[in-house]
Amino acid sequence: MTNVRDFGATGDGKTDDTDSIQHAVDQGDGALVLPPGDYRLTRPIEIELARHGRTSISGAGGTARLHMTRGGPALRLVGTHARSADPADFADSVWAMERMPTVSALEIAGETDETDGIELEGTMQATISGVLVRRCRYGVRLIRRNRNLLIANSHIYHGRGAAIGVFFDRVNLHQTNIVGCHISYCRHAGIKIVGSELRNLQITGCDIEYNFDPDSPDSADVWIDAREGTVREGTIASNTIQAKQSPGGANVRIEGLETELSNKAGLWSITGNVLMSQATNLLLRSCRGVVVTGNTFASGYERSIVLERCRHVLVASNTFDHNPDYGGDRTDGITVRDSAGCVLSSLLLEDTRSGGPESGGAIEVYDSSEMAITDCQVLDPTHRGIYLESVRRSRVSGCTVLDRRATPVMADAIRLARGARGNLVSGNLVGRGTTGEPIVAGSGNTVTGNVVVTE
Repeated sequence: MTNVRDFGATGDGKTDDTDSIQHAVDQGDGALVLPPGDYRLTRPIEIELARHGRTSISGAGGTARLHMTRGGPALRLVGTHARSADPADFADSVWAMERMPTVSALEIAGETDETDGIELEGTMQATISGVLVRRCRYGVRLIRRNRNLLIANSHIYHGRGAAIGVFFDRVNLHQTNIVGCHISYCRHAGIKIVGSELRNLQITGCDIEYNFDPDSPDSADVWIDAREGTVREGTIASNTIQAKQSPGGANVRIEGLETELSNKAGLWSITGNVLMSQATNLLLRSCRGVVVTGNTFASGYERSIVLERCRHVLVASNTFDHNPDYGGDRTDGITVRDSAGCVLSSLLLEDTRSGGPESGGAIEVYDSSEMAITDCQVLDPTHRGIYLESVRRSRVSGCTVLDRRATPVMADAIRLARGARGNLVSGNLVGRGTTGEPIVAGSGNTVTGNVVVTE
């Protein structure tokens, strides 16, 4: 192992240790160890893997801290792999010199608004484990091209300015696992993808919270922006994702380029998460082939879920509720616009306030077609349970829509409004509502086999 103290680093928090640590990288054996201490840096530590060979950087069980006092990343690891992750695409030199560069058990702290933690370019199997990055602009930044990234058991916390915890910045990257991490208090985004070509991203078992900006529009705990590039084949599973209300904010936001097929962002599974306390819990815009199952949604101050210009999205077996102990002027509810071929099934919504006296409801669908709303239970909505406007060739069946309050306020259970044609409303159990007409369907729709509860 190469001990940076043997190359002159002091770790006293005052001395500039940049040259000593860079010297240890350049002349050491690749296994760089920082003993306990505070190491002051005034420029990035550059590690060119093709020149230095296989590299690991360890902070002695987390007792070492790098203080980056200038702009740029504290650690910059650069490889030369420029092709896919197919074993046949690797040069022998990459396996011999560059595979699995590792940063572990180390703290990185920033001291300027332009300071970043770790930057990766051209790496293969980069592994970041047990690392704490705080007070940085970007915690981990991926640029240009990388393959097979693992970020595990790490804390990316309290970023500076419009911070991003893990930033996929116009990168071509397949196979990424972000597992068991705490990514919090980054004002712009906890995890953000922009302008990238990404495949096979797994975000699992993380606590991703309070990544919000009350003073600027558009922030998110997880923000996948494929309006440039494509982002497909991913999983967001078993995470707690929560924040506070901010303008245009979302817990999870996935958006693709607006195309007829909505095919630039999709093939995602969002499963088993808790999403709560933002303007919108889940925003899908121009997405295709997304499955949203087994999640708990709470405290959507504007909406729980918004689907816009989506194709073939399945939202099933989720709860939309609030803990009576929690306050806040929440709205909750599901809004779908300009979408087709979507399924909303086996959803439980209670005490939603979405919609208004004249239109809208707990589940509201506008300007869409081939929708299936089935086996949902909508209890005590403020305005109405299910509302369809300018919707065609769709089905509402097997749902229960009731107002159980001592003084009911629900206007009607199901309403098909202006432009709704060729739809089927069947086999639902509904309350009468204050208008006395539980199902309002107009002409051009089929209403059959529904049961109206009168008591």
